[in-house]
Amino acid sequence: MKSIKFGLLPRIALAIILGIALGGIAPAPIVRGVNTFAAIFDQFIKFMVPLIILGLVAPAIAETGRGAGRMLLTTVALAYASTLFAGFLGYFVSVEAFPSLVSANAADAVREAAHEFKPYVMIKIPAMLDVMSALVFSFIIGLGMIFADSDILKRGFLEFRTVITKTISVALVPLLPLYIFGLFLDMTAAGKTKTVLTAFAAIIVVFSLLTLVVILIQFCIAGAIARKNPFKALWTMLPAYLTALGTSSSAATIPVTRAQTIANGVRPEVADFVVPLCATVHLAGSTVKIVSCAVALMLMNGQTDQITLSTFAGFIAMVGVVMVAAPGVPGGAVMAALGILESILGFDQAQLALMITLYVATDSIGTACNITGDGAIALVMDRLGRPRA
Repeated sequence: MKSIKFGLLPRIALAIILGIALGGIAPAPIVRGVNTFAAIFDQFIKFMVPLIILGLVAPAIAETGRGAGRMLLTTVALAYASTLFAGFLGYFVSVEAFPSLVSANAADAVREAAHEFKPYVMIKIPAMLDVMSALVFSFIIGLGMIFADSDILKRGFLEFRTVITKTISVALVPLLPLYIFGLFLDMTAAGKTKTVLTAFAAIIVVFSLLTLVVILIQFCIAGAIARKNPFKALWTMLPAYLTALGTSSSAATIPVTRAQTIANGVRPEVADFVVPLCATVHLAGSTVKIVSCAVALMLMNGQTDQITLSTFAGFIAMVGVVMVAAPGVPGGAVMAALGILESILGFDQAQLALMITLYVATDSIGTACNITGDGAIALVMDRLGRPRA
């Protein structure tokens, strides 16, 4: 008999259910014991975040720069502009919608759940670099590998990326369900789970609708530039959208995305270049989801004075870069963003865990938005590359 695959999302769901079910009956020593693991795991995450950025961003920049030319730069610029637009749309909608959807009690829920049952011990694992140092160093090394054409250094960073990706898939991601179980066990024991989950439902509905709005705007703009019916083009991309919903993977959806892009009239050579590249650099859906969730979680934590445009402008600009480092493993994208969530927005342990929960639980929604938008960018690039009549 074939073994049944029990993926990350079902394990996250089971962790949440068990945490809620056992939180009301678990004695305080058990809750504190689980929180001890959560505290140590949190330190491990903080240690890994700069290494994740260094190991993923630097080789990603080096690989993106291969054969750099006008088409590459234009595609990356369009993808980044789309990502920025989605992030700012998510911010403005969230700051208007979430204050009425996220109650003031939700802030107390997160805050009290994070501190009521203290761990038995705390083990400090200092990071070797801070987040910004790792990011700047990654830019320097990545660009240096392009212009110096350093194959040896590039191979070294590609091997380092393999080590980091393996660490994420073998150590970080498998332990995430236990980490999230501890969070919900803690919140339920504190009697605050119902309030938090109610707020989550509203958050998910809002950013799911936002991803659809982003896709519609992308195709309206692309249709105007490419002189095509945007709704017909969007309908043609529907198989890619549904495939991404089912797989939660941009990489796994590339063959379908390519086929539907060509069906929209894009030349095969353009589709072969744009679709794989955008699967890495175009992350509009992921960005609108992270920004929306970040605003909501800050409201839940009472950080209303920190939800400013100036703060989020820098955050959105950075998240559009670090998400490029997202590896092809479940949960990798949010892992790459943890550093700036903490350093720029001041997220604490509970907020980071809740962000991971929200991101993984709705991973396919952001992925579907990402890859469908790739088809819109391909339409624009195809039009720009054709000789003028």
